[in-house]
Amino acid sequence: MTIEQQVSPQRRTPNECREAMAKNREWGTVFTDHMVTGLYTPQEGWHDLKVGPLASFAMHPGAAVLHYGQAIFEGLKAYTQPDGRVAAFRPQMNAKRFALSATRLGMAPLPEELFLDSLSALVKADREWVPEKYGESLYLRPLMISNDVRLMTRPSDGYKYILMACPVADYFPNGIKPVNVWVSREYVRAVRGGVGEAKCAGNYAASYIAQREAAAHGCDQVVWLDAIDRETVEEMGGMNVYFIYKKNGKPLLVTPKTSGSLLKGVTRDTLLTLAGDLGYAAEERKISLSEWQAGCESGEILEAFACGTAAVITPIGQVKSDTGQFVVADGKTGEVTAGLRKALLDLQHGRAEDKHGWRYPLAGRL
Repeated sequence: MTIEQQVSPQRRTPNECREAMAKNREWGTVFTDHMVTGLYTPQEGWHDLKVGPLASFAMHPGAAVLHYGQAIFEGLKAYTQPDGRVAAFRPQMNAKRFALSATRLGMAPLPEELFLDSLSALVKADREWVPEKYGESLYLRPLMISNDVRLMTRPSDGYKYILMACPVADYFPNGIKPVNVWVSREYVRAVRGGVGEAKCAGNYAASYIAQREAAAHGCDQVVWLDAIDRETVEEMGGMNVYFIYKKNGKPLLVTPKTSGSLLKGVTRDTLLTLAGDLGYAAEERKISLSEWQAGCESGEILEAFACGTAAVITPIGQVKSDTGQFVVADGKTGEVTAGLRKALLDLQHGRAEDKHGWRYPLAGRL
């Protein structure tokens, strides 16, 4: 399917204005000039995909998405390469997860080819918005919402696809400075059999009260525990988490094993492979909060970090809960964490060999 181009030079933000916006931006609040939209109906399937000016659109107050929450999204980035071209990092995984999220919420999956084509179409239209600096990128946000107008508790027949983009730098204002985290015991993110593996809007809305609780205790993010045993570590905020153990004198990366309630992050998956490339062992298994604390106190756990598309890799410095607190190692950024972060960014920006074919070309030079 061809994606129609409705790009107008008159709608482009002047260079000087774009640069000024970029200098003062808060993460995810400055948008590029265009967006991609598309529609789905049972009769026509996916159709009317086009690139047009970024614009608001009208919505009936009876729109099903406002009442029953059929809304999913993805998050991925486009990076400027050394030769001036632009590439995304493993977008095929995002396309597959987007389709799985749609299926879980009873929505119409967007074919992988259309997902990838829409990324290319938008980046080509807004090529000048892609940051050039190392560590900066163009954040791409695909979104799908139900499109029916009816107050009936059943899946929508029609859906709307939207793709927008934001130039971004570090997710946390202090960059790679370690964050403090709060262990939520009262609230849970998801439960096995629920929608924890889907990237749906409601998962994030449900997390905000715990995030507010974390902020009240001087913490940057929330650590989620298993909904049943309230002891097994699952995720951190909207990110996955890793622990670095010292085993036989070498670093061992451990990340919580997925059990149906854990979002299968692209960065998480990447690090399982990248660790091996760097000579580290890596494994997925259950880890309890008490094991985390005991490991830090004994020195068995050397470092811990959160990872995700937005945050890349962010070290964890201190862990707090309603039963006490403990420090991860010396509370500073560890050598392995810093090395993994640099290795990942080097791959994404095209400064390292792409052994696994993870970079996906989206647009040419300016």
